[in-house]
Amino acid sequence: GGDRGGRGGRGGRGGAGGRGGFRGGKKAIVEPHQRLEGVFIARGKEDALVTKNLVPGESVYGEKRVSIDEENGKIEYRIWNPFRSKLGAAILGGVEDIHITPGSKVLYLGAASGTTVSHVSDIVGPEGRVYAVEFSHRSGRDLLGVAQKRPNIVPIIEDARHPHKYRMVMSMVDTIFADVAQPDQARIVTLNAQHFLKVGGHVVISIKANCIDSTAPAEAVFAQEVKKLQLDKVKPLEQVTLEPYERDHAVVVGIFRN
Repeated sequence: GGDRGGRGGRGGRGGAGGRGGFRGGKKAIVEPHQRLEGVFIARGKEDALVTKNLVPGESVYGEKRVSIDEENGKIEYRIWNPFRSKLGAAILGGVEDIHITPGSKVLYLGAASGTTVSHVSDIVGPEGRVYAVEFSHRSGRDLLGVAQKRPNIVPIIEDARHPHKYRMVMSMVDTIFADVAQPDQARIVTLNAQHFLKVGGHVVISIKANCIDSTAPAEAVFAQEVKKLQLDKVKPLEQVTLEPYERDHAVVVGIFRN
């Protein structure tokens, strides 16, 4: 429906907001995304995807910020670069629903340095929670730094293959987002779903074809992964490819045990 969630962000610079694209103030216009609560579009020479900064004055990964004058003071938004975020790419690719809204509890598998996690933290806001799981200690250090400034992120430096190891810090979640780029990703996701996902909750999975099977065509790999999810009680709802931001990637959205 509509303009598919913002036309901006096709060129590398556009995706990052362009140089000098956003001065903010009265002139800049930020509108709520047509479908996705907690996601916004900044209108300008090139439209950009943005989220409301949970920690005004701070960038997380060098991204630009836009300040808007509202009646009750300034509101700051952070530009969400789809070339650095599969979830951002899926939104600009027209995904119907990411099932992450203000107040959501999200389990994020494959949190890396916290780039996308920070935008999820913006969306869920102070009432929400992001349980961010990352196995690599090097990325984990950056993730801990991001979490220090954002009280709604719970950083978990563990292997997502062993959810029992972090069950003590978890609550049940509304949604699992996964970007673990492992051949057994489907199993990792459903294992975590069995532990922590509410019945009727959603999974949003970023699939990198060549990391599952580098010999098969991407479409065939996506279909095979969807089949694995179905066998584990995840009913697929939609699938979007991430062109032009990523090659041979898709994001699949499903509902758990419905």
